[in-house]
Amino acid sequence: MGKYFGTDGFRGEANVNLTAEKAFKVGRFLGWYYGTQHADGKAKIAIGKDTRRSSYMFEDALSSGLTASGADVYLLHVTTTPSVSFVVRTEGFDCGIMISASHNPFYDNGIKCMRANGQKIEPEIEAQIEEYIDGKNGDIPFALRENIGRTIDFSAGRNRYIGYLMAIPTRSFKSMRVGLDCANGSASSIAKSVFDALGAKTFVINNAPDGVNINRDCGSTHIGALQNYVNDNGLDIGFAYDGDADRCLAVDDKGNVIDGDHIMYVCGKYMRESGQLDDDMIVTTIMSNMGLYKACDAIGIKYQKTQVGDKYVAENMLANGYRIGGEQSGHIIFSKYATTGDGILTSLMIMQTVLDKKQPLSVLASEMKTYPQVLKNVRVIDKAAVQANLKVQDAIAEVGEILGSDGRILVRESGTEPLIRVMVEAKTNAICQENVDKVVKVILKEGLAEE
Repeated sequence: MGKYFGTDGFRGEANVNLTAEKAFKVGRFLGWYYGTQHADGKAKIAIGKDTRRSSYMFEDALSSGLTASGADVYLLHVTTTPSVSFVVRTEGFDCGIMISASHNPFYDNGIKCMRANGQKIEPEIEAQIEEYIDGKNGDIPFALRENIGRTIDFSAGRNRYIGYLMAIPTRSFKSMRVGLDCANGSASSIAKSVFDALGAKTFVINNAPDGVNINRDCGSTHIGALQNYVNDNGLDIGFAYDGDADRCLAVDDKGNVIDGDHIMYVCGKYMRESGQLDDDMIVTTIMSNMGLYKACDAIGIKYQKTQVGDKYVAENMLANGYRIGGEQSGHIIFSKYATTGDGILTSLMIMQTVLDKKQPLSVLASEMKTYPQVLKNVRVIDKAAVQANLKVQDAIAEVGEILGSDGRILVRESGTEPLIRVMVEAKTNAICQENVDKVVKVILKEGLAEE
C-alpha cells in the first residue's frame, strides 16, 4: 500500500484527505502518462461516478486535470464500477476511472483507476501518481491549443453494459419474485431495468439516492433491511448491492443471508457440474470461512487463497485462467464475463444457477455450514507497529495454539483505513469472542490504539 492508494484506489474523506486539488493532479498525471503511449499524445479515458454528493466535484476535478494534459474524457455519469471496467476493455480506452468509496459512508469518496483490460492499474503507476501529487517527480507539460482534451457525453457506454448483462442469462426470470436493495447507489440506475427485461417480478428498495443516503442503513453492509423485505413480501430471492455495485450479497427464500463464500460454493458447484469450472478451482482470500473449504473438500472442488482484496483474486484468476473467485464480502468475479467484481452480474449468475438446478437458494446453500466468526476493528496509530510488536505476536501465537485445527486467527491491516482487523473463527461465538478479546487487550495495553 502506498501513501494515498490502498487496496481499492485512493480513498478518504472528501475535502479532508481526498481533495479536489489531489483529484486534479491524478487526472493531470493519468492524462499525460497514457498520452505518452500515443503518437499524437491523445489518451482516451472513461469516468464513472456513484451517487455521493462529492462525486460530481471529483468528476469535474479529474476531467479538468485529464483534459489539461490532452486526454479526451468520456463521461459515463452515475454508473457502477463494473460498467466502467466493461466499457474500458470493450471500447478501446487507455484507462478508466470510477469515483466511489464503495461501501463507505457518503462523506468518504475514492478514485479507482483501471487499465485497458478493466482491472485495477499497476502499483508502479500508483506510486508514480503519488510522487507527482507530492511534487517529487517534476512537472508535467500542459496541452496547448488544439491539443487540449475535450469531454464527451458517453451515457451510451452504460447502456451497452446494460444490454450486455441482459444477454448473459439463458433462461427467463418470469417465474421469480425478486427483491433488490440498491443501497441508494450506482445500482439504482441499472439493476431494476435488467431484472425487468429478463421477466422477473422485481421489487426494489433503497433506490432513491439524494447524495447523502448512499449505504445508509441499506445495501450489502446493512442487509437486515432486505431480509425483512423478502420475508414480509414472500419473495423467492433478494440481492443487496453496495454503493458502486461491485459487491452482491443474497437473501434466500427463507430470509437467510447468503454471503460471498456461499455464493462461490453454490455457483462453483454448479459450474463444475456443467463443465465450466476449469481445473475444478475457485479462488478465495484468506478471509473466507473454514466452512467453505470443508464443503469444497467434500465434493472435490479445489481452492487457492490470496491476500485480502479483489485485485489479488483477479490477478490470480487472470494468471491461471480460473473461472470464479471472490471474497466473503460479496466481491465475486466470473472471469468469462468480467475482469472485476460485479454485483449485478453475480445476482444474474445466482439466478441462472437456481433456475437450472430447479431448487431454491436455501436448499443449494444449505450444503455449506458456516463456522462462527468474530471480527473486531481496532483504530490504531501505526498499523505496522502493531504487526511488529512482540507481545501482540505472542498473543496471536497463543490463540493459534488454543484453537488448533478447530479454528484460526487472522490479524491484518485494513487497506483503506487506519485499522487493524482481528478475526477469529471457531466452533462457537463464545470461543471466537474470548480469543479476539485476548489479542485486542494486548494492543490496547501496549498503547498502540488511538485514544
